[in-house]
Amino acid sequence: MLDSFRDIEDHREGLGFSPDAEGLRYLFVDFNAYFASVEQHDDPALRGRPVIVTPLESEHSGAIAASYEAKALGIRRGTTVREARQLCPGIAVRPARHDRYVIVHHELMREIERHLPISRICSIDECVCRLEPREADMILARAKAQEIKRGIAHNVGSALRCSIGLAPSSLLAKLASDMEKPDGLVAITREQLPDLLRDLPLQAIPGIGGGVARRLDRAGITDFLSLWRLQPKEARSIWGSVNGERFIYGLKGYDIPEQAEARKRMIGHSRVLSGIHRRPQGARIVTRALLLKAASRLRYYRLYAGRMNVSVRFYPTGRCEAETAFRHSQNSWRFLDALDQAWQNVMQAVRKQRAMAGGAAISFKSVTVYLHDLQAGPPERDLFIAPDADMRDGCEAELWRRIDGLNQRYGVQKIGLASQAGLDLNYLGVKIAFSRVPELAEFADSGTLDAIIPKQIEEHAARAKNPSRSLW
Repeated sequence: MLDSFRDIEDHREGLGFSPDAEGLRYLFVDFNAYFASVEQHDDPALRGRPVIVTPLESEHSGAIAASYEAKALGIRRGTTVREARQLCPGIAVRPARHDRYVIVHHELMREIERHLPISRICSIDECVCRLEPREADMILARAKAQEIKRGIAHNVGSALRCSIGLAPSSLLAKLASDMEKPDGLVAITREQLPDLLRDLPLQAIPGIGGGVARRLDRAGITDFLSLWRLQPKEARSIWGSVNGERFIYGLKGYDIPEQAEARKRMIGHSRVLSGIHRRPQGARIVTRALLLKAASRLRYYRLYAGRMNVSVRFYPTGRCEAETAFRHSQNSWRFLDALDQAWQNVMQAVRKQRAMAGGAAISFKSVTVYLHDLQAGPPERDLFIAPDADMRDGCEAELWRRIDGLNQRYGVQKIGLASQAGLDLNYLGVKIAFSRVPELAEFADSGTLDAIIPKQIEEHAARAKNPSRSLW
């Protein structure tokens, strides 16, 4: 067991331990029921009422967020609108407004930065700050946390409550933030471990998903105390990477600097289908729209893609997947041609599903498209490809970049393909994954951003993209 820094001298190389891990070094902020809270923040009539947020305006749609008033009635993420109305006839149902959630996110991060520098933005509703050595004392750290809560309530909105965790490592600070909700403030010190967390289920710990949990189970690690006794080198073996070793040190309260952000590996979007879009032609139109959105993001990041993956799920069961490769490009027309090739495989799968169903019509449940094999520059010259082919591809990509610029400037997709005209899919493709905060420019086609985003929010978003802005 690691009882002192002398015990870990042999493991320090490459992990970057701080020479002093005493005290509370991290403050973790977790906003409670974030999407539902933003709806209550914007509409005072919803405060104190059960509220759910849904991706689609449909009675069959499942909640992606529920206010604490709704949770008290047994309504959770995934509860359908119909089920929610049975549990609470007067429940307020609001379709998701992803651009609004991103804007409020930046307002909240800007307020937190008035009190402490943000070390890392973890998701749309979470961030971690590193306390200065003079703030590592329990009394001073708790005072700083209360200062942040008061600042958010006074300068942003009292409906936007957060739980704050304090600990000597960012992993323990995250665990502390989960221990008291809503509006909690919990501190974990190294002296309290492992007893304070001995009853914690393993999969309640960030970093232990289904795959890691199965590996731990095979190794005989089934509860918190057996995990606590795990040696760092054993954890590295179970995880299959140095992340296991980093995890154990973080769990024991040792201060390990954050790893550099991983290079973007893929760009894509998915969509649950409804209505006419559940038929093959409707699903194809939606898939094309998702692809065009992904291609616009690709150009925004100044990347080039060399492969595309398309997958569909059928209703009630069944799925198919197709992948195509092409010369690295930013050209949406090249991507659409590749989609046409992939769609032939999709239609073959549809015919097989139809035969298995005795000739019955097949419905599409969802579609997903990803651009991957990404690189930061155009493809190298190939002697077997005519120069004018690459020149044409570059010119067409430049035309699409100009189209992107016009749509970002004027909003609401002023320029697009005629085949996609009139397609209203409510924030197409820009669904918020909780591990990723969308760039503000991704919402450019849903309205004129200048009219809804204050200049200081844009400036904060630009700062937040800079991984080197750590403060001491």
